[in-house]
Amino acid sequence: MSDGYLWYEGIPFVTTGFTAEVLREVRESFVFKDEDVLTVTYLKSGTNWLIEILCLIHSKGDPRWIQSVPIWERSPWVETEYGYNMLKNREGPRLISSHLPTQLIPKSLFSSKTKVLYLVRNPRDTLLSGYFFWRSSKFIKNPESLEQYFEWFIQGNVPYGSWFDHTHGWMSMKGKENVLILSYEELKQDTRSTVEKICQFLGKKLEPEELNSLLKNSSFQVMRENKMSNYSLLQGEYLDKNALITRKGISGDWKNYFTVAQAETFDKIFQEKMGDLPQELFPWE
Repeated sequence: MSDGYLWYEGIPFVTTGFTAEVLREVRESFVFKDEDVLTVTYLKSGTNWLIEILCLIHSKGDPRWIQSVPIWERSPWVETEYGYNMLKNREGPRLISSHLPTQLIPKSLFSSKTKVLYLVRNPRDTLLSGYFFWRSSKFIKNPESLEQYFEWFIQGNVPYGSWFDHTHGWMSMKGKENVLILSYEELKQDTRSTVEKICQFLGKKLEPEELNSLLKNSSFQVMRENKMSNYSLLQGEYLDKNALITRKGISGDWKNYFTVAQAETFDKIFQEKMGDLPQELFPWE
């Protein structure tokens, strides 16, 4: 999958919407402000769900904003040309999104009090979700089979590079006062409590009816039907006509697709690369 990529500092990016010049400028010149909120994930880890939740915290559960403005304008991707140009002129407090690894994130982040939320997901589900997403994309070489994508993923020959390196880098931020590490699985298992934890981290208070509205309007089904959040606006030009960013929204679906050999290979690589981190950081089987 290495062909057709923009390679920058050893990390592969898609060529649509990314340039080396912007990636360089973002890292060196973008200024994070103390009142900003940054969502960071590895691709296909529940990013848009977390963004939707943050938008609804911002609007105190009022769904009008998420129903009228595309998600990539509410919380732009700082590393894309489009997002960077939008963010650098935006007054704070800003919601910002990124899939960048720690070594490419704007340097200003590390001297700011920006609140950082890092969402991690079982990489097996991330792999599977990525496979189905890239199969429906029109701006990248499509994987021919899950077997092929499995090899690409474990080698890091996918957009944003290795899951293992990305996660390892951001997990090293755990314990910092302005960083909250969350898992997709805990968000799925007990959304209400996890949202309350996010509110506490951000210093925000939602009334019971505001929280109920948030939970309703950020649910999988409502997001799937919201054209401002499901990426249907990009169908035709960037995605196949029936493709949505939301596929199943469940945990553990990888078990329905991985062979026994793939599961064993993945376990071995996971232990090799992530074994030095506390296992409670990874709350999945």
